[in-house]
This record gives sequence, C-alpha cells and structure tokens, in this order.
Amino acid sequence: MEILHSRIVGEGIPLIILHGYFGMGDNWKSHANKLANDGFEVHLIDQRNHGRSFHSDFFEYELMVEDLLAYIEYHKIEKLHLLGHSMGGKTAMLFATEYDELVDKLIIADISPKTYPPHHNDILVALNSVDFTIQNSRKLVDEKLAELIPQAGVRQFLLKSLYWKEKGKLDYRFNLKSLTENNNEVGVALPSFTVFEGETLFLSGENSGYISKEDEPLIMAHFPKSIIQTIKNAGHWLHAENPNDFYQEVIGFLLD
Repeated sequence: MEILHSRIVGEGIPLIILHGYFGMGDNWKSHANKLANDGFEVHLIDQRNHGRSFHSDFFEYELMVEDLLAYIEYHKIEKLHLLGHSMGGKTAMLFATEYDELVDKLIIADISPKTYPPHHNDILVALNSVDFTIQNSRKLVDEKLAELIPQAGVRQFLLKSLYWKEKGKLDYRFNLKSLTENNNEVGVALPSFTVFEGETLFLSGENSGYISKEDEPLIMAHFPKSIIQTIKNAGHWLHAENPNDFYQEVIGFLLD
C-alpha cells in the first residue's frame, strides 16, 4: 500500500494535521513550526489526490481513514493528537470513531458531522477551464480562474497547488479528474451512531456558516466530550484568517 506523503516538524508528542479540500499539508507550515516549538512532533499530511501524495480514481472518507491508519502504522505511532480542517476534519472525525484507541485529543476546524450539499461546482468548473498549453504562466492561470472565481484569496489558495510538471508545462498537484468525479463524496455525513468518547475541540469561524447552532446536538451525540468555540473575525479558513486566536485555542486545548 502506498504511504501518504508528509512533512514532519519537531520532536515530542505526535500531532497529525489533515488539510482541507484542494489543499495540502504545506498550508499548515507556520502553525506546525509553532507547535514544534511547544513540544509536538507535527505530521503535515497530504491526503490522497492532494499535494505530493498518490493519485487515485477512488476518493471517499473510509479510504482516507485507511490511508491514515497505514501512515500511522508505518511511522510506528502508538498515540496521537489529531487536527483536521474541513475535508480533513471529516476524515479525522471518522478516524477517531473507528480507531479511538489511537487518538488522545481531537480538534475539528470548521466542519460538523452533518451532510453538506455539493458546493464547490464553480471552483471545479473554473479549474477544469484552464488549458495549460494556453495558460502557461501563473499569471495567465490566475486570470483564467478569475473569470469564475472573483475572490482573490480563494484563487491564491488554489494556485498554491500549481507546479511545473515539466519544463514550460504547469499542472495542479491535486488530482482534478478524481476530485471532479467524486465531488459528492466530500460533504457526506459521519455515519449514524458513531461515537468518539475522547476530548474534542470544535473550532468554528465566526463568519463561516459551516457550523451552526443547530449542529450542536449532533456534534454532542457523536462527540460527547466536545467543546465548541468560535474564532472571531474569521471565515472557513479560520487558521489563516485569524491565526493567533486559532493557535491559542489549539495550544490551550492540547496542553490542558
């Protein structure tokens, strides 16, 4: 079985971070460096079809959980803290309910266990509209994406996965074909009657809307020992939009 690509920073208590849709572990470098200074061995993982990890036609949370288990066994990690954002939070929730003996503390960033309807269609259409034989520079790719994605911040996030596949030829690191075909999988709910009894922190972006007051009973049903905190002045990318408050919540919870 192929092992997920990762960057490992620091020494100490293992802490695995799982990025969101279209992202990669490197999105979390600045937080990883701070966590390393605070005594953690941080594993920034690229999930399947993202970053430098393997591409696959198959893309669903059960498989991503098995990818993570194989990674943990490969690195001989016996107990860990687990942090997941958005899609990574869905993977982390399912992993914790299935392999609770491996997870000490769980942190879920701006996602709940509920079903989310597919809502990345504009992004997928925009990404698929790029022809790398024509858009052969970052500037040209950005201009093409801007036709359908007006938010510069979203485009900058997506452009982080752009790389030179060969001389003069750009490509995305994520597997756009598989993500497009399997887009409906990203929003699926955590299966009913799955429970993680360990300490859990849910962090919600104040301006995000991904976690609502109505979600709290569902969160408590799956994660009875959970705390739900709001990060002020932040949307869905709360770790990037308000990194200081986000970090204080994370480190306070981990060191408590």
